[in-house]
Amino acid sequence: MPTPSFKTLFKKPLVFKNYTYLSEEDSQLENQKQTNEVFSLKWAQYSKEDIVEQEKLFAFQREWYLKLYGFESEQDFAKFLQTKKIILDAGCGLGYKAKWFADLSPESIVIGMDFSDAAYIAADRYKKTKNLFFIKGDIADTNLNKMSIDYVSCDQVIHHTENVAQTYKELSRILTDNGEFAVYMYAKKALPRELVDDHFRSATKHISYEDMMKLSEQLTDLGKTLSELNISIDVPDIPLLGIKGGVMDIQRFVYWNFIKCFWNEDLGRVTSVSTNYDWYSPSNATRYSVEEFLQYATDNKLETVFLHSEEACHSGRFKK
Repeated sequence: MPTPSFKTLFKKPLVFKNYTYLSEEDSQLENQKQTNEVFSLKWAQYSKEDIVEQEKLFAFQREWYLKLYGFESEQDFAKFLQTKKIILDAGCGLGYKAKWFADLSPESIVIGMDFSDAAYIAADRYKKTKNLFFIKGDIADTNLNKMSIDYVSCDQVIHHTENVAQTYKELSRILTDNGEFAVYMYAKKALPRELVDDHFRSATKHISYEDMMKLSEQLTDLGKTLSELNISIDVPDIPLLGIKGGVMDIQRFVYWNFIKCFWNEDLGRVTSVSTNYDWYSPSNATRYSVEEFLQYATDNKLETVFLHSEEACHSGRFKK
């Protein structure tokens, strides 16, 4: 059972079910409900995959997290976390990052919150970790008290919420004075890719899980086929289409400018298929310029501690 300090963080009492605390059962908004459902299905299936395959992804994500948020090493990150009493992993999925936070900072209380049924899987998987609690709830309306969280991490999630501005405002609201907010948003791609993505998403949100997985497998096969060609092309700048010139691998050229067809030999087929599914299955998946990304921090009176920007994303840490 949770410590009294955990209970006092919330405005309204929580219901306990299957090692998980329920703040809200599900969204009443159509697109958010559909997004929650596709991630519930995705994480339920992925959690059954070979544990070695899962750990490849988790290790990759931990290493990438350090890069995204400006930490030189895991030891550097651990020192940072150990100065934070209360930590929230907002949109925790299967909870592996929340578990990582809890292990690196055993004296902290770590909360993983997710609106999908992945919260149940995470809570059961990590139920022996004493300083880690999972909540099935809406990160756009957390039920947490104002200024209650010392570190909010919303990694690769906020763009999947119905109203990003509202979610950002809510996660800023719960930050303590001098608390830090780590957040990641998808970056806008070239115009042809943006148009294809929106067209795909308008159609794929209505198809079955089985058909969506079949499409994801086909896109993975396309990415693998293009990668194995091992061909580089010299691309001219086409500013009106947002296509950047230069010598690049043909798979990356197609990937960044026309259609997401993710393939990573090291991560393997299962994770590659899951990544393509992630992109095209949810109704909510907005993209941003770096200026738009930074404007959210400005609007919420947060100052930039660290900024990272690349073709895939924008990420950073912001301080209250």
